[in-house]
Amino acid sequence: MFGKKDEKSVNTGGLGGSATIIWEPENKQDNVMWKVPRNIRLNDNIVVREDETAVFFRDGKVLTYFDQPNRYALTDINAPIVRNLLKFFTGVQQMAEVYYLQTRYMDGKYGSSSPYAFTDPTFGIVNLRVFGEYRWKVSSPENFINQFVGTFGAETSDDVDSRLKEQIIILVYNALGKMKQQGMKVTDLAASLTNIEQAVLATTADHFGQYGVEINKLSGLNISLPDEVQKAVDTRSEMSVLGVNYMQYQTGKAIEGAANNPSGTAGAGAGLGVGLGAGIGVGSVLGGQMAQGMGTGQMKSCPSCATLIPVSSTFCPSCGAKQNQAQPAAGGQSAQGKQAFCSNCGSPVAAGAKFCANCGNKF
Repeated sequence: MFGKKDEKSVNTGGLGGSATIIWEPENKQDNVMWKVPRNIRLNDNIVVREDETAVFFRDGKVLTYFDQPNRYALTDINAPIVRNLLKFFTGVQQMAEVYYLQTRYMDGKYGSSSPYAFTDPTFGIVNLRVFGEYRWKVSSPENFINQFVGTFGAETSDDVDSRLKEQIIILVYNALGKMKQQGMKVTDLAASLTNIEQAVLATTADHFGQYGVEINKLSGLNISLPDEVQKAVDTRSEMSVLGVNYMQYQTGKAIEGAANNPSGTAGAGAGLGVGLGAGIGVGSVLGGQMAQGMGTGQMKSCPSCATLIPVSSTFCPSCGAKQNQAQPAAGGQSAQGKQAFCSNCGSPVAAGAKFCANCGNKF
């Protein structure tokens, strides 16, 4: 942002070593400010272009500035132009420095160096990091120079850039805190990015006005979650889209993993057991039922829980409801009487059955 010293921008010559001072285009690039690398003397000429402002600075404050395109000759005959500037000159020794400022919009990026501790009712304390882009310009040359050069002693582009980024991140964190108090959760962040940007943008005028800066736009806001939290959020989102509960989701993932497992049926059964969190062989049984239904391509929806199951299933592997018969009423009662359960595995069994359809236990 600050231009490097560019002697080509200062053409010396004339009476008393006077110079014509121009901020050359090759030295501007993405710089917002350039300090003239020599003393200012009477009879110097200051050339100000369309998108520039020349600011005279001394002893921690701005003396005056020129913000209209023109050539300004600093002589004793145009004292009304430079007004109070001339009284600081003593002979050929200058008593003021000159900074050139660009008045066009500049683009920058910000990112948090330390995390924001977001307290979520489900995940507890979650450390968030934020990243994004912003567009800004110098709105008040006097305030800008007084603050960044006079107060903060800024000398490099990193000095100005770091201060702007730091202040934007503070505003983002403030917005997150207010929205959290209104009930926003970690799972709501992805859908709230635009709202967060707008909330921050609404506070920039009051906050950055004191620095002589106008923030015109915030975009590309990204809020990074810890890997384990992001994985849990992704799982919840996928379950919501599929319309399934956690057990059904894990069952589906286990079946998918078993189908891609080259080790065969044994590996599939083990994978399903882990997926269900059962550890009691239910995975292999369910895997067999699902594989049979998937093999024929014939599936049906359980009338009790709406899970897709093979048409040959006597009982729903998800909720245990008996298929193609009246469902149990409240308290485990069915239209025919009390529902019977296998004494070995606890699966529902049909009236008059001699063997359990799930584990093969003989009654």
